[in-house]
Amino acid sequence: MIFRQLFDPQSSTYTYLLGDEESCQAVIIDPVFEQVRRDAALIEELGLKLICTLDTHVHADHVTGAWLLKKRLGSQMLFGKNSGAEGADRYVEHGERIEFGRRYLEARATPGHTSGCMSFVLDDESCAFTGDALLVRGAGRTDFQQGDSRLLYRSVHTQIFTLPDPSLLYPGHDYRGLTVTSVTEERRFNTRLGGALSESDFAGYMNNLGLPHPKQMELAVPANLKCGRPDDNQSPDDEPDWAPLNYTFAGILEIQPGWVEDHLNEVQILDVREPDEFDGPMGHIPGAVLIPLGSLESQMDEIPKGQPVVTVCRAGGRSARASIMLLQAGVPKVANLAGGILRWRAQKLTVVGAAD
Repeated sequence: MIFRQLFDPQSSTYTYLLGDEESCQAVIIDPVFEQVRRDAALIEELGLKLICTLDTHVHADHVTGAWLLKKRLGSQMLFGKNSGAEGADRYVEHGERIEFGRRYLEARATPGHTSGCMSFVLDDESCAFTGDALLVRGAGRTDFQQGDSRLLYRSVHTQIFTLPDPSLLYPGHDYRGLTVTSVTEERRFNTRLGGALSESDFAGYMNNLGLPHPKQMELAVPANLKCGRPDDNQSPDDEPDWAPLNYTFAGILEIQPGWVEDHLNEVQILDVREPDEFDGPMGHIPGAVLIPLGSLESQMDEIPKGQPVVTVCRAGGRSARASIMLLQAGVPKVANLAGGILRWRAQKLTVVGAAD
């Protein structure tokens, strides 16, 4: 099975991608709206087909990426039956299976943090995704969105702590950098739910937390009740439209050599190799400006203005770094030449000064 744990630093949210290697079908749990471009890039790079998105509950601290992923990749949006979300493609009930290829997740109702919380258990019970019901050495709050501390205590003890001792538990959030725990650990060491702590102990603890509401709650909850769909049904305006670009999981905007050659008069080629490479046997792209990567920061003002910039090096590594530096310096339209001059030459595109 393909498994990735992803992180949104703004909300400290964990997103989980699970894929079946044979069928290449995949599901994603708790996607974040602002991270959809990253997640879509990973799904594409791994050659997966996203079947559906699963939200463990209606979040109060971030907007789900369910609607945006559906718009981009055609995935179905799944929410718990009691979530209150409108417009989902499927409402999941306790005990249902969410299949992806040969694998499946079992949905378990774990209300208490909110009335519609769901946890998802992998078919072999080797791991579970607990959302905000159970955190690493903690538990989700119960003081808003129909929260109920006593109900949460029972949910955890009957639906999560009954899993096999070695089962790994993956939380929806963590603010200390902790990534995973286990049933055994949480039964023993969870300061709110573990050991000999009773339901009354837990309720007393949770009812006296005295925490302020999440900063994004007034924005996030209404949006999540619509599966993350904006009021205007429009995607964010952050997608470059000056060329057919590919956003990689490494965070690099790439452009293919064939398009660049067909539009050489519309872009500025910035070659960041060393002078002996630029004038060497590999040659260079017609009209390219040479600024070695080590000199780029001090020579930013020498980059011609008015056209999109395509960075290039031997194989695409140095130029990827250059593209990031340009974007950080405020150059609005930048892309890295995929594969560098090696791919350019392999596709027999035009070069200057090259040896046979």
